[in-house]
Amino acid sequence: MSTSSPTANRPPAAARRKITGAVWTALALVYVVWGSTYLGIRIVVETMPPFLSAGARFITAGLLLAGLVTLRYGPAALKATRAQLGSTVLVGLLLILGGNGLVVLAETSVPSGLAALLVASVPMWLVVLRASTGDRPQLRTLGGVLIGLAGLAVLTSPGLSGAVRLSGVLQVLAASVLWSLGSFSASKIPLPANPFTGSAYQMLAGGIGAVLVGLLRGEHRGLDPADFSTASWLALAYLVLIGSIVGFTAYVWLLQAAPLSLVATYAYVNPVVAVALGALILDEALTWPLLVGGAIVVAAVGLIVSTERKA
Repeated sequence: MSTSSPTANRPPAAARRKITGAVWTALALVYVVWGSTYLGIRIVVETMPPFLSAGARFITAGLLLAGLVTLRYGPAALKATRAQLGSTVLVGLLLILGGNGLVVLAETSVPSGLAALLVASVPMWLVVLRASTGDRPQLRTLGGVLIGLAGLAVLTSPGLSGAVRLSGVLQVLAASVLWSLGSFSASKIPLPANPFTGSAYQMLAGGIGAVLVGLLRGEHRGLDPADFSTASWLALAYLVLIGSIVGFTAYVWLLQAAPLSLVATYAYVNPVVAVALGALILDEALTWPLLVGGAIVVAAVGLIVSTERKA
């Protein structure tokens, strides 16, 4: 998942930008890196507490990103008004604590591939949010939402049948709604002009929120870092450095250098990458509900994205 809304940072001449080799390289990074974060999360929560590990990830990533912003643009780039800080805290809590945090919690019981496919519904919820504020999406877009909902029904069937924990499935669905709400809000409220600054503050706010929730849940009781596996430590480091820093940096650069319609394709490529990695590395089962429901959701998201980019 990203920590920024595409519509909030859309360059005015995005559709006319040239697609270079650097663009394809950055796009491949976003495809693979963000698709692999679900695998990383699943490995982390095998031995680490969900909210505390998520909090550690984003606080560390936020501090590193703030340091990079300072080195690249100078300390003045970290300045923000009170209204901007309030907005970044709100968006950070929705995206990081709500959106990502619930996914981390859910992956203690839900396969990483299924989680990624459920999260792929984010563009659908964004359409619903737009419609609720008076915007009138095209009929093809609404058709894509209806198709996607049918796909979600198929994807949730393992939870209804008891094959996976239903609470985990519902947590991922709630996470996708909160992520959509955070992304939608980011396009409506004042944020720092530098998107990297805004993201650093969002990571810090969401990370602190995740730590507080972890403490309230009692995740610190009986906690012994000696019980954390080497694989979990490596996966957490990967999520901090590659998932949060490299992936996000590539994404923000793409928003400035490539057509938005091309950048948006990550929404239906990431889950495919996540399912493949989950099956190859964690031996997650490729069940019929996963394959059929996933294909329907990915097709629906593709329809929504392709229709919206022509609007």
